[in-house]
Amino acid sequence: MKQDERLSGAALRTVFLALMLGMFLAALDQTIVSTALPTIVGDLGGLNHLSWVVTSYLLASTVSTPLYGKLGDMIGRKPVFLAAILIFLAGSMLAGLSQSMGELIGFRALQGIGAGGLMVGAQAIIGDIVPPRERGRYMGLIGSVFAVASVAGPLLGGFFVDNLSWRWVFYVNLPVGAIAVLIVATRLHLHTPHRRHRVDWLGAALLAAAVSALILLTTWGGNEYAWGSHMIIALGVVGIVLVLVFLWWEGRAAEPILPLGLFRSRVFNVANAMGFLIGMAMFGAIIFIPLFLQVVYGASPTSSGLRMLPLMAGLLVGLAP
Repeated sequence: MKQDERLSGAALRTVFLALMLGMFLAALDQTIVSTALPTIVGDLGGLNHLSWVVTSYLLASTVSTPLYGKLGDMIGRKPVFLAAILIFLAGSMLAGLSQSMGELIGFRALQGIGAGGLMVGAQAIIGDIVPPRERGRYMGLIGSVFAVASVAGPLLGGFFVDNLSWRWVFYVNLPVGAIAVLIVATRLHLHTPHRRHRVDWLGAALLAAAVSALILLTTWGGNEYAWGSHMIIALGVVGIVLVLVFLWWEGRAAEPILPLGLFRSRVFNVANAMGFLIGMAMFGAIIFIPLFLQVVYGASPTSSGLRMLPLMAGLLVGLAP
């Protein structure tokens, strides 16, 4: 750790609070919309596109995360983290102002672009300002933010819908994000890197296109189009071709967005396989269970959020070290 990046105890705690706020916002918006979705659909319409309100956010954050890491190496962690917060806040404000489901999905994607930078930026900055022997403790606290956000998200979403408006699901980010921006801008001082790197823009575009094609296949298959229709078959072929082209390019790129050498590690492969299965089960449940409770049983948004607490509490226990 460089001398100019060392912070006093009080300054470190203040900066770490700002980083945790940024991480909390990014994690909270993965789940807070779940109990608000039925009300949003009732207001804006577009029931067939409901899952995209969450999917667009997750897809954008997934693709943007490695890009933020590379940009932080090139131009510095602080400006990249500040830009990510501002993008996230802009997406939050616009999502709250949305007048159609298409607008909401697009602005949720903008939120996701900012969220990718919040997640990777906070962890990278901790690596810069915290001594190695203390990083485990700080990273553990960062992990707890995800757990708390997972529990609080559905409940807060239901509370805002019942007592204010579903738009406050997004507006609530603005004051919290403003505090994080103020602290990072005034209290965090990091060196400016002088190393040159190449950003794998083509790799990021291929990854986004491939995942989008496969998501469209699973979303439209059996709903908008029959599984054996030309559209679904074409999406499957396009998705597979794009994945193969992506893998070919990553093997040739000077600084790939996803180094293929990582897949030689069994730990990496098993961890990602488990993350995929857990994410599929968790997000499938937190999106559609509140919808089921509200539409079929007539539960209120707050009540559906309360009924999600056992599930989220189990997740909290499962994430505990």
